[in-house]
Amino acid sequence: MAKVNDIVAGLDLGSSKVACVIAEGTPGDRHVIGVAIVPSGGGLREGQVVSIERTTEAIRQAVDEASRMAGCQISSVRLGLGGPSTMGFNSNGTVAIRNGRVTEIDVERVLESARAVPLPADKQVLHSLAQEYILDGHDRIRTPVGMNGVRLEARVHVITTARTALVNAIECATRANLEVERVMFGGLAASAAVLTREERELGCVMVDIGGGTTDIAVWYDHALVHTVSLDWGGDELTRQIARGLRTPVKDAEIIKQEHGSALATMVDEDETMSVPSVGGRGPQTRQRHLLCEILEPGLEELFARVGQEIDVAGCRELLAAGIVLTGGTSRLSAIADLGEELLVGMPVRIGSPRGVGGLADVVDDPRYASAVGLCMDVFEHASQPLAAQKKKKSSGGFIGGVRRLIDSWF
Repeated sequence: MAKVNDIVAGLDLGSSKVACVIAEGTPGDRHVIGVAIVPSGGGLREGQVVSIERTTEAIRQAVDEASRMAGCQISSVRLGLGGPSTMGFNSNGTVAIRNGRVTEIDVERVLESARAVPLPADKQVLHSLAQEYILDGHDRIRTPVGMNGVRLEARVHVITTARTALVNAIECATRANLEVERVMFGGLAASAAVLTREERELGCVMVDIGGGTTDIAVWYDHALVHTVSLDWGGDELTRQIARGLRTPVKDAEIIKQEHGSALATMVDEDETMSVPSVGGRGPQTRQRHLLCEILEPGLEELFARVGQEIDVAGCRELLAAGIVLTGGTSRLSAIADLGEELLVGMPVRIGSPRGVGGLADVVDDPRYASAVGLCMDVFEHASQPLAAQKKKKSSGGFIGGVRRLIDSWF
């Protein structure tokens, strides 16, 4: 069990920014003591490393800034990872109980059975999360250890990612002189920070909209039933604004944040804004309504894709808690209203990190969702099979070398 003065650091590697959150305390009582967000500097694209040097530098800068605020040195981190190569699927496993009573070893065996599915050589299992156990035909069992029976089944959700993406992310952290405690799917980390227990029970969709990707996690009855990472993010909106208003990309991002609205109908047609021009020309005055007309179609595309993923999950009618939006783009005005218009019958809310103390007011921002979630331990034991956890403990954590680290997990 963690000690009161245990310190953990979450590092969210995003396409447009790298966020670092440092927290201390016990697993059930985290207090944020340091935070930082820095631009990724072009080192990441669609959630994956495209420049080792730039990503390493962004990691160093984020960790240094957060460490100065926290007043401590950080030597290890938990990484958040996403991108189109990250996706999940459901799998089943069955084993016979050897001595008539379920033990932890039996649980390890059935989880191993469930995740023992053929994968392409370039894929790596990131998580195996138990949905439910079935003992002699009796389902919806959460903790079967100690129960009597002869046949144990497990239904699990397996999340995989590209091996090269995982290796490169860990390599960047290693070059920044950081050990990697674990790697977590960004949508899972955001769920830990933002969703309530009731939302996970009743059924909801976590939509973490980043700069280059959107992580989706569908929950029902406390179980993760569907995950995917879309190759769409807020940077696409910024590029559309830059083209539509003929303004530099960096200025388009500022305009989006300061004047953007997901619903053009909620903006006065007479309202104007100053738009910088390209090539040193003087600024131009444009209608804010025009900006919103650029944003709305892009967001309609996003919600259409979210709806498609809900249909793939096959549980739309069960998602009583609706949709929770987080990530930087979720701060856009009226985005929840647009979501409710397009995804009829599903309530939509904006989610910020919750359940932490300390600098809670600072991280009360959707941009910090994944980084804060990495510091929490809500899914610590569900994120890896028990056998993998024991291997990690027996090997002393980081055992040297990126590939040896991955092998020690799985």
